[in-house]
Amino acid sequence: MAWKPKSHASLLLWLVLSLHILSFMTAVYAKSGRPITDAEIRMKKDECYADVESGLWGPACKSSMIAKENCALQCLSPQCYELVYESDPLEEGEKDIIRSQEYKFCMYR
Repeated sequence: MAWKPKSHASLLLWLVLSLHILSFMTAVYAKSGRPITDAEIRMKKDECYADVESGLWGPACKSSMIAKENCALQCLSPQCYELVYESDPLEEGEKDIIRSQEYKFCMYR
């Protein structure tokens, strides 16, 4: 059977789209249907800080207070961290109220 570039490209495109749709559906079905509460967020964030302190997130996450915060935010919600902070992580001394609110909004969705 001869190799047909067009059919392989179509197959690859179909595979990529299928995986993208599957990952989206998994994220949608993973939500409980009710918004997360402030108490649940605090409890999970405390668990994330404990994981960071124990070294589960690697030594870079323990290198400074802001590194701990970035790692805890990523642990708390990888999707929200990627959306809000990944392209421009928090820096030492930075207080970013707007992005903090965006992150909270993302968590509540």
